[in-house]
Amino acid sequence: MSTPDRKAPTRADYVHWRTITTRWRDDDAYGHLNNATYYEYFDTAVNAYLFETTGVNVRKLPKIGIVAETSCRYLREIGFPEPVEAGLVVDKVGSSSVIYRIGLFQGPGEEAAAEGRFVHVYVDNTDPSRPVTPMPDEIRDAVMPLWRQN
Repeated sequence: MSTPDRKAPTRADYVHWRTITTRWRDDDAYGHLNNATYYEYFDTAVNAYLFETTGVNVRKLPKIGIVAETSCRYLREIGFPEPVEAGLVVDKVGSSSVIYRIGLFQGPGEEAAAEGRFVHVYVDNTDPSRPVTPMPDEIRDAVMPLWRQN
């Protein structure tokens, strides 16, 4: 399952952590986590962090982050009933966008079972079809501690 030319990320690659409880319904007919559920976990890890860190309901800010891109690299199977630990780090902070990486871990190992990429682009909350806009200061302040600049 892993990509031979890219090593699996480890716990040391992430800054912030959240434990996610798996549910019976998260598994597919083969007994491992359904592909779509990985994306739900990524969304939960990012948005729960923003809610908690900013102290505001990010849905009600004048400018909101919409998902412009996501991807997932599956490295090994995970599933119910063990909890999943989601590690969060930011790869890039732009004027109107943030690129997150989320590692999913289950069990005692140091290597991620999956790694997601999640891009938020900020738009006007009254009309999300409008062009991008600079992200709110409270969001920028929240994501900067997660940014690992290379």
